[in-house]
This record gives sequence, C-alpha cells and structure tokens, in this order.
Amino acid sequence: MRNQLMSRWWLLGLFFVGSCGTTSEQVEQEIPVEPVLSSGVIERLDPAFDELVPADAVIEKLADGFGFTEGPTWIDDGDGYLLFSDIPGNSIVRWSPDGTVSDYLSPVYEGDYDEGRLVGSNGITVDSMGQIVFTEHFNGRISRIGGDGSRSVVVDNYEGARLNSPNDLDYMSDGSLYFTDPPYGLPSPDSREQEVNGIYRLSPDGSLTLLGEQPGPNGIAFSPDETRLYVADSTSGLWMVYEVFEDGDLDDGEVLLDASGVDEPGAPDGLKVDDRGNLWATGPGGVWVVSPDGRHLGTVKPTEVPANVAWGDDDRRTLYMTARTGLYRIRVNVTGDQ
Repeated sequence: MRNQLMSRWWLLGLFFVGSCGTTSEQVEQEIPVEPVLSSGVIERLDPAFDELVPADAVIEKLADGFGFTEGPTWIDDGDGYLLFSDIPGNSIVRWSPDGTVSDYLSPVYEGDYDEGRLVGSNGITVDSMGQIVFTEHFNGRISRIGGDGSRSVVVDNYEGARLNSPNDLDYMSDGSLYFTDPPYGLPSPDSREQEVNGIYRLSPDGSLTLLGEQPGPNGIAFSPDETRLYVADSTSGLWMVYEVFEDGDLDDGEVLLDASGVDEPGAPDGLKVDDRGNLWATGPGGVWVVSPDGRHLGTVKPTEVPANVAWGDDDRRTLYMTARTGLYRIRVNVTGDQ
C-alpha cells in the first residue's frame, strides 16, 4: 500500500495534465461565477456530527477549471478573499466573495519545466505581520510575500542540504513555523538531498529543527491550546498526533485514526482544526470530521475529492475545500482559524 501511494504521487507529479501559468499579470474572469448548490453529499456517522454540521447544510461549488487545487487560506482584507494554489497551473489564485477569480501570483516557479509537472505552490498561510507565506513544491522552499509585494525566501535548506518539497505549514502563537517536507514535488525519489521526509520547526530566530519523520508527511495543524500537533501521513494512510513540549519539540507521536484500508479515492492530506478541537481532514472520499479522541464523526463529500480545507468569511464558520479542479464550500456550526 505504501509503495503504491508513493508511486501514485510521483506519477501525478510527472504526468498530471493541467494548464501551466506563464504570466505574472492578473487576469480576472469577466463574469463572476454563481455558486452551484448541492455539489456533493454529507455522510453522518455519529450524533456528535449533527452539532457541527446543520441538517440543512449544502455543499456549494464556487469555481472550476483548475489543474489541481491545494493550500487554501482566508485573507482578512476589505471584504476578505480566499487564496489557494493551482499546483500544475503554477499560480496562487484569488477567489473573491463576488465570484470573481484572478491570479494573485503567477508564475510561482519561474524556470523551465515539463508541462503538467506539479511545480507551483502548495500550502499557504499568513504570518503575524499579515504577510502571505507559502510552500514552493518544485523549488523546495518556503517563501513570503511582503507588504510591498516583494518576495523573499523564508527557508530552503536543512544543515546545508536542500529541503525536499515543503508541503503544508502552520504557525504557533510564539511565531514558530511548523511544516512538512515530503518528496512529492521532486522529479524522482532519488533526487532528494534530505535523508528523511521530515516534520520541521523554524524558530523565530531562524534556526531550523528536525522534529520527526513520516513516510509521507502532509497536512499539519495545531490543537486550539497548541498542546497537540496533528500531521497527516498520505503514504501510510494515517492521521498522527504529537504532544508539543514547552520547548517546541514533539514526542514520538501516536496514531489518531487509520484510513489506510478505506476503499475510496483519496488519502490523508490537508487538515484544519475547529475551536472545539475537532479535525476537518481531507481523506478517502472527502473531508473527514474527526473528534479529538479519534472518532470518525462524519464526512463532507464534494463531487470531487478534496485535498485541503480552510476556515473563511468574517465569522470563520465557512469551510472552503480545494478539490482537484474545483473550489467548494459549506457553512457549519463551528469556527476555526485559517
């Protein structure tokens, strides 16, 4: 199972067919896109799920036509807007509440590459200064867009060797940046310079620490009190939970939930946590809602299998889902942070 999943990710990177961005000019759709209602189903497995997702909740499709969408994050600026990655499209895309879609950053990777490779950004977040911070899949680094629009590198190596392919990231309240570094954006497994697929902590003073490793570390998020760190492992099909010590280090972790035997498309990928400590984690078939003690409460299933999620709108009660070629959302009863 593990080798099959790893092969799938590299094959996806080598042969994915999608539009590759070639310009940095912002191109907006002339006509805003109206949401498409009832774009999926909601699977309720536990009575606790009904407290989180109202009975009349509807999945909406907001936009489509992308290569492979990932890394959504909500930006509080004006009326607010959502940023997300189109990885083979080599762009960070902006979706506005009026339905317009535009390129926020294109191209992400400015060199030559084979059409269809997963060269663009992946995870996106916002730092304490309100600056956009994002992982660069093919460049093997994490970058920042400053308030003046300038672009700079946050981190690109560990002990002098290039990072593999930073995937997802989350800030702790003390300013430390935690991120995962699988090899999915590399041309092949043999091209990596790091010996492991790591989980890292970048401290505010710039020092980088390898905290742990997984076969395929992917989505990452803290519990509300920051005593636990959740990391999805796309290769083994597990969601892992780690205790966070006062110095920022992690324990060896334990399995929160195992989805490796589920016969549906998709694997543990991006995830976020609500204010009650529940995980909203993309996995086989859709977004799994998982209690802090590892119970699978229900699944939100858009018409495409999602890869990542984000909390959005002013009240943070809308869950946005990036799913293959489309963008989706659903209104729920809980809130989250990014």
